[in-house]
Amino acid sequence: MDRLRQRADFLAVADGVRASSPAFVVQRRERQDQGPIRIGFTVTKKNGTATERNRIRRRLRALVQRLDPLSMRPHSDYVLVGRRDALTRDFSTMFDDLTTALGRLDRPPRSQGEPRSKRPPAKPRQSDQLTRRQEER
Repeated sequence: MDRLRQRADFLAVADGVRASSPAFVVQRRERQDQGPIRIGFTVTKKNGTATERNRIRRRLRALVQRLDPLSMRPHSDYVLVGRRDALTRDFSTMFDDLTTALGRLDRPPRSQGEPRSKRPPAKPRQSDQLTRRQEER
């Protein structure tokens, strides 16, 4: 796995699919070349001082080092955007979050008109029923 280092690459990945967790956001973009998987890490200044941001970045790098490369898609770029919770969240929980986030990235995208869930329509509220009865009179 290689590292993303240029701003243009980070911006290109930002247009791809994303999955979030309490400690980070994972973004992915598939490339059209045959290159290796590339990973970038970013933490914004609103997440704390430079020392805290570096600690978040180090924890994210350690997560990716322990990750099985087969769980990532080949010929793709990934960016992990660190959040403040990455400082205090348990490392094993963060690792589980990362594996589930990568799994969510592989799901097919939902079409625009498709509802989020397959629940039946909600029953009318009692106040709506009263209004209908009054209109019928």
